[in-house]
Amino acid sequence: MKKLLLIPILLFFGLLNAQEQTIITSDGVELYVKVKGEGTPLLYVHGGPGSGSFWFEKFFGDFMEKNFTVVYLDQRGVGRSTSPQDDNFSMERVTKDFEEVREALGYDNWLTLGHSFGGLLQMGYAERYPEAITGMIMVNCTLNIEESFCESWGPKAAEFLGDKTYIPCDQDPLTFIEKVMALGSRLREKDLFWKMAYEHQENQAIMNDTYKGFENWNYDYSNAAMTMEDYRKNFKPATAGFEKPVLYFYGTKDWMVGPDHYKDLEFPNVILWKNEGGHIPFQENKEELSEAILAYKAKFSF
Repeated sequence: MKKLLLIPILLFFGLLNAQEQTIITSDGVELYVKVKGEGTPLLYVHGGPGSGSFWFEKFFGDFMEKNFTVVYLDQRGVGRSTSPQDDNFSMERVTKDFEEVREALGYDNWLTLGHSFGGLLQMGYAERYPEAITGMIMVNCTLNIEESFCESWGPKAAEFLGDKTYIPCDQDPLTFIEKVMALGSRLREKDLFWKMAYEHQENQAIMNDTYKGFENWNYDYSNAAMTMEDYRKNFKPATAGFEKPVLYFYGTKDWMVGPDHYKDLEFPNVILWKNEGGHIPFQENKEELSEAILAYKAKFSF
């Protein structure tokens, strides 16, 4: 794997045709990056927090790479990337990583494609570096994580658990993260967590199998991010000020983000695409997600 430092002499040579490489950030984090495909450059902004880029490449890379030059990135503290010595997982720093990767690869600008929690990162990146982004593809993205939990994730988890004592967020003394952890643990104990994201249980098993080869997967970011205020910001009001083209793809059975999460978005230049599926369309609903992305690409000439 090639290592690309953020210094001008190596930027000059570009390494644009590299497959796997390591890009070292200005604060010394080694980011795993793979560049593959043809066409407009596109950064995949994974969710989780902490899911990494591997599953998107595994399940949907063939389609994406025929239509875009895809930059697969494991964010700091995730997967095949290292963690910062100072435990800096702030929105400011993570989005700066995106910008340093773009500069290291020599792109003037690029599209972003985010999934789930990645929607927060896309919006944080767009606020800080608007000239770097030519458009956004949002696949089952939350733009307000507490709303997603309180209006969909929490109530649906309680329903799957048969919990008739569930207390709505505005009446519960437990904190947001305490409720997430408690319900998540109970879902896993009863082998019901798959229902939150998938239509079919076997697809979760297939996904789990794809990660069996990663014995040293880094979980530092996922352990930190859910407790940080940075990621609880409601980005929905900011959508009115993002004028570049957006595809917002959402699922009617996506209980993680919420099937109604799209309703108060205010992107002025948006394709809203309704899918009768769950949270992982790049595994379960590939055909329709492909159709939506091709429509977006054609309409806005990417």
